[in-house]
Amino acid sequence: MSQNKFDVVVIGSGPGGYVCAIRLSQLGFNTAIIEKYNSLGGTCLNVGCIPSKSLLDSSHHYHDILKNASTHGIEINGEIKLDFHKMIERKNNVVNQTVKGIDFLMNKNKIKVFNGSASFSNSSTILIDGIDEPVIFDKCIIATGSKPISLPFINIDKKRIITSTEALSLHQIPKHLVIIGGGVIGLELGQVYRRLGSDVSVIEYSDRITPFMDDDISRELLKVLKKEKINFYLSHEVFEAVNQGEHVSVKARDLNGDIKDYNCDFCLVSVGRKAYTEGLNLDTVNVELDSKGKIKVDNKFQSSNKNIYAIGDVISGPMLAHKAEEEGIAVAEILKNQKTHIDYNLIPNVIYTWPEVASVGKTEKELIKENTDIKVGKFPMRALGRSRASSDLDGFVKIIADKKSDEILGVHIIGARAADLIIEGVTAMEFRASCEDISMMSHPHPTYSEAMKEAALSALENRPLHI
Repeated sequence: MSQNKFDVVVIGSGPGGYVCAIRLSQLGFNTAIIEKYNSLGGTCLNVGCIPSKSLLDSSHHYHDILKNASTHGIEINGEIKLDFHKMIERKNNVVNQTVKGIDFLMNKNKIKVFNGSASFSNSSTILIDGIDEPVIFDKCIIATGSKPISLPFINIDKKRIITSTEALSLHQIPKHLVIIGGGVIGLELGQVYRRLGSDVSVIEYSDRITPFMDDDISRELLKVLKKEKINFYLSHEVFEAVNQGEHVSVKARDLNGDIKDYNCDFCLVSVGRKAYTEGLNLDTVNVELDSKGKIKVDNKFQSSNKNIYAIGDVISGPMLAHKAEEEGIAVAEILKNQKTHIDYNLIPNVIYTWPEVASVGKTEKELIKENTDIKVGKFPMRALGRSRASSDLDGFVKIIADKKSDEILGVHIIGARAADLIIEGVTAMEFRASCEDISMMSHPHPTYSEAMKEAALSALENRPLHI
C-alpha cells in the first residue's frame, strides 16, 4: 500500500489552500498539500499581500517623517537618509517569518507537504516533479491561485517591464515609474514609490480609477493621490511598451486619438490577474474550464469531475485572499457533510493606500440600476476629533440603506484605518442591521469608528451630530 495515500490532497498553499488543509485536518481527514515552489503561502504571502503591505508601511514611515514630523513638533537635525536595500531586506524578513508560521501550522496539524509541480494522472492520482512515488487521493482540492496578465503586445521581460512580483524586489528606486492600470495593485505600489521619490504616472483605460468601487470613493481617492503628485492619464489606451535598454518607451492614445509618449526607467504592467491552471493536466481528468480559463464548479465547489474540487482565484468571483480562505473552510466542511454558508455580497474589498479604502455590499450605482429605493448617509473624516488629532483628515464614510426598511445595503469608506473599520459594516449587514441599529450603538470617543455612527445618523434622519 502506498505511503502517499490521503483522504484529501490540496494543490496550492496560498491562503485558500493552507487554510483549507488546516480545516480538513481539524475535521479528521488525512491531508496533504502540494506546493510548486519551496516556500509555502502562495502569491499572497510571498509576492502579494504581505510584502506589499510591508513596503507600504515602511514608505509611510519615511514619508511621514519627511512631510509631517515638524507639524507634530518633532525637529530632526541632520539629513534623513533612505536605505532602500534595508527596506527591501525588512520586507523579505517579514515574508520569511510569515512563511515559517505556515510551516509551523502544517507540522502542528500533521499535514504532509510535498514540493513540486503537480499534474493529474487520473481521477485519483497526482504526479509530482522530483518525487518518484505518485500521490493517491480520495478527493482533491485545487487552490492554485492566479498570476498577473499582460497585454498581447507587451513583452514582460521582468527587468524594465515588470509585474507586481518584480516591483516588490527592485534593486533601485525608479526615477520615473509608469503604471499601466489604475486598479488596486498599481495604486498601492504607485504610492510606495511616489513616497520614496519616484515620479509616478498611472495610465488607465477607464475614465476613472478603481472602476469596481463606488463612484464617490473613486473620485475621492483620485483627488488624494493627485495631491501626492501622482500623475493620472484616464481614458488612455496603451498600445506600445518597449524596453530600449536604459529606459522604457510607452505610448498611449486618448479618446481623441492623440498619442502621448512616456519615457520611464520602469514600467509596471498591472492590468489584472488570471487563473493559474497550467501543468495540472486537467483535460486528462475532464475538469471543465469556463471562457476565462477558470474552473467550473457547482455550489459545493465540485468540478465536472466528482473527485476534484476548486476554490479561490482559480474559480469565479473576486480574487481576494479572504474569499479563498472562506471557500477553503467551506469545502472542507462540505466534505464532512456539514452545513456551510458564504454570502459573497458580504466579502469586503480593501485598498491599502493611505488613506485606506474599504467597501462591502452594493455600490450606489448598482442599487440605482436595480431600481432599489435607497437613502445615503455620508460623514467626512475631517469632522472627527480623532482625525484632527492624527492629521488624517481625508476621506469619509458612506452608508447606503433601503429607504423603506432602513436595512443597510452597502458601506463604503475612505480614510485612516478603513481596512479595520469595514468589519463593522460587514457585521451589521450579516445580521441585516439598519442605520438605526448602528446609530444607537455607543462608539468609543475619540475614534475613527465614530464616522460610522454619524454616517448612519445622516442616512437615518439626516441628523449627524458633528457637522
